Amino acid sequence: MPWLQRRCFSSCGNISIPYPFGIEPGCYHDGFNLTCDYSFRHPKLFIGDGTVEVLEISIPNSTVCINSTNIMPLVDTDGASRPNTSRYHTWGGLREGGLFFVAPDRNKFLVLSCNNIQVILMGEDNSTINACATYCPSLEDSDSQPQLIRYLLLHGECSGLGCCGGGIPKGYTSYHIQLQPSNDSSFDAKSSVYIAEDGSYNISKLMYEPRGVALPALLDWVISNSSCQKHRSVAPACRSSNSFCQNYTSYVYNGYQCRCSAGYHGNPYILDGCQDIDECVHKEAHSCHGTCENMPGTFLCRCPDGTYGNPAVKGGCIKITNFSAGLTIGIVISGVAVLLLALSAPFVTRIVKLRKVKKRRAKLFNQNHGLLLQRLISQKADIGERMLFTLGDIEKATNNFDKSREVGGGGHGVVYKGIVDLHVVAIKKSKIVVQKEIDEFINEVAILSQINHRNVVKLLGCCLEAEVPLLVYEFISNGTLYQHLHVEGPTSLSWDNRLRIALEIARALAYLHSATSVPIFHRDIKSSNILLEESLTAKVSDFGASRYIPIDQTVMTAVQGTFGYLDPMYYYTGRLTDKSDVFSFGVLLVELLTRKKPYVYRSDNDASLVEHFVSSLTKGNLVDIADPQAMEEEDDGELQEVAILAAACTRLEGDSRPTMKEVEMALENLRARKKPSPYNSASKRYDGDQIVAPYKSIEDLLANKEMPIDGAIEESSRQYTIEEEILLSARYPR
Repeated sequence: MPWLQRRCFSSCGNISIPYPFGIEPGCYHDGFNLTCDYSFRHPKLFIGDGTVEVLEISIPNSTVCINSTNIMPLVDTDGASRPNTSRYHTWGGLREGGLFFVAPDRNKFLVLSCNNIQVILMGEDNSTINACATYCPSLEDSDSQPQLIRYLLLHGECSGLGCCGGGIPKGYTSYHIQLQPSNDSSFDAKSSVYIAEDGSYNISKLMYEPRGVALPALLDWVISNSSCQKHRSVAPACRSSNSFCQNYTSYVYNGYQCRCSAGYHGNPYILDGCQDIDECVHKEAHSCHGTCENMPGTFLCRCPDGTYGNPAVKGGCIKITNFSAGLTIGIVISGVAVLLLALSAPFVTRIVKLRKVKKRRAKLFNQNHGLLLQRLISQKADIGERMLFTLGDIEKATNNFDKSREVGGGGHGVVYKGIVDLHVVAIKKSKIVVQKEIDEFINEVAILSQINHRNVVKLLGCCLEAEVPLLVYEFISNGTLYQHLHVEGPTSLSWDNRLRIALEIARALAYLHSATSVPIFHRDIKSSNILLEESLTAKVSDFGASRYIPIDQTVMTAVQGTFGYLDPMYYYTGRLTDKSDVFSFGVLLVELLTRKKPYVYRSDNDASLVEHFVSSLTKGNLVDIADPQAMEEEDDGELQEVAILAAACTRLEGDSRPTMKEVEMALENLRARKKPSPYNSASKRYDGDQIVAPYKSIEDLLANKEMPIDGAIEESSRQYTIEEEILLSARYPR
């Protein structure tokens, strides 16, 4: 083997180089060549051609720790900063398409700036995958900077004030970073962007560091771009006899890694590389408090001579006091014990493991405030005891979270199809949450479990025995509104169905905003979060971003939602109100009217979907962007009235938008007019600078917020000039 030959260097400076990595030809697996640069005082190790510095290589974790340099804006030679919107390509030394990827669970996307800037993180396929914005107080006030630093020292947070950040998706080899200044700010040399290992930095200290400092980041790697064979132990690169193959899957790339089997450690990529772990060296860590005997891949534990009892428990071995009785018992027990231990070793090991699993589940149940939820259940007679599911129930329902049971996924987690008590259910496995959010989660579960509306997906219960709580919903089998609306071909959902579905969604949101005991704001209304039953009845789903808000209060939250549907005022201020859902619903109405996707659409003059829609409505050219099928099927000016309602919902100022109750009433009236009535409604017409509405029109119903519709359109148009980058897509629906 190449790694055994003398000519193969095993280190560079103080960094070890294990196979499959290597420096010299013939010493490394294809794609794992390294460069050791001796021109530095202390030699430095680089991946491939020498552009990405290596700090550490881990075979057991299949990771490489690298030196991640920051991205800084360009500055003119005279020292003046200037805007720069170019895209920076990070880690260009990694081979495109594999075999190294940014580890998703161990790294953070981090932006430091005391200017109002937006930073968009894009994948190598130019898809938008994350974004954040920073804001700082005016630096003209000499006390502003110390106040900012004091805030960071006290809270240690990176939530938009001088610093913002986000997660890293799985499977990308490199990223584009697009920097965008707002109209009233510019870049300076103090602005910087990092992709760095979570926990490797201190935000408050980093504010004082020079912006050229580098931070560590972690890369995952796979040994091959193929998948494991049917038998996991069979894989060409897994050469050790005590190793197995493990698939590595993501949205972008698939491959496999090699691991040492349980009870072994070492390097699975070389012959005999996985060596037996001697559990007896640290026997207490393996629940052995007696005499330990190491065995290949496992161990045996028994009470010492002269004692008897349970060696798996501390103090479980009891000394025999009567010599003759002890001698007789010892002879009998020792003979029987040897035989029983030999026969029952696998069972004992299994019992120990099951005990650990049970203890861990109980710990997670308490950590997730399961006792608090039990008290809430006992206090509320209308919440059934069955809403608490065990992890065993969930694992059985999903066949241990089998990948074939996945029916959806996105920013908030993965959804599985399962069967519980002969009922088909949808089980949502959320992403890792911050511990401080668990209290809010339990209260939300108690509230959401009481929602009983025909247009809201019913929450059946939850499981608190996992690291992240699992949610159990009723299963809706007919897909999403997005799937039914955006089909190939000229025809899609009929106009009548679209209008009815819009009304049903409005009913659900109005119910959540005003009919529940505590108002609930969804925060992520979009077509992919609207499920359809077999009869095409709409069901609002995915409350992963939802918040319950005390009546007549506005709260500050970390911004969540999908770009393209996100309320600009909420995006910039962080103030969540019921009007944030109204804006998202308005974008959804535009999507129903045009059959165009809000998060990817750009017009010929680079305008967003809503900007182009509002402009067409202003000019009386709605036919240029409206769906031809809807134009053909609509009756009596319905499409024009729904278009005006969409413009009203997407006004820049939240107070100028209607409430969801008013939107529901407007759509109810519009649907009622399809039936015979004493009114003979005429179609709307465009006359000069304003839209003239018929009797009982949308504008009449929203008279309490009356303003010329051209004013609403002009305001919406101005909004998108300022906020056009907000409507860029977060490519994957949640």
